[in-house]
Amino acid sequence: MKVGANRKLTYSDYAAIPDDGKRYEVLEGGLLVTPAPSPLHQRVSFRLQQQLAQFFGARSREVFAAPIDVIFSDHDILQPDLVIVERAQQVSARGIEGAPLLVVEILSPSTRRRDRGLKARRYAELGVPHFWLVDLETRRIECFRSTPAGYSPVSQAEGETISLSHPDFPDLTLDLAAIWR
Repeated sequence: MKVGANRKLTYSDYAAIPDDGKRYEVLEGGLLVTPAPSPLHQRVSFRLQQQLAQFFGARSREVFAAPIDVIFSDHDILQPDLVIVERAQQVSARGIEGAPLLVVEILSPSTRRRDRGLKARRYAELGVPHFWLVDLETRRIECFRSTPAGYSPVSQAEGETISLSHPDFPDLTLDLAAIWR
């Protein structure tokens, strides 16, 4: 893969990156590289995925965990920590094609600023209706809904004894104690 200083990367460039154990993403044509997630990150991701799969699976929606490519455009290929897909036709041999219903990013020290800023902005621009942030340090989940001006907070919960509900998914209640344990 040969890349010039002013050249945007494409899906073809991304697909040609050798597997070296690192996590690669392409955002607006630029390459993002992050280290493997921590064990705590993976535990929380798995526990949250289980609760989301129980709720969304009963509604014919599918939950995927990273690594999975979400191909928004030829210049935007991301690997959110968790992805909820509403339409089965979005799932292809390459990954998830187009904007999913919900993207969850679990904040790590190396990704905190990027997830809250650049990636949140880009997810909104690319048409992701729901975006959640999971903060391992504060044990907080923040839920955002897309608006014409970007994402707006709709629900949040922090700590172990609190459950999280969401106005757009009225029957969903997350057990935070089970997520953080």
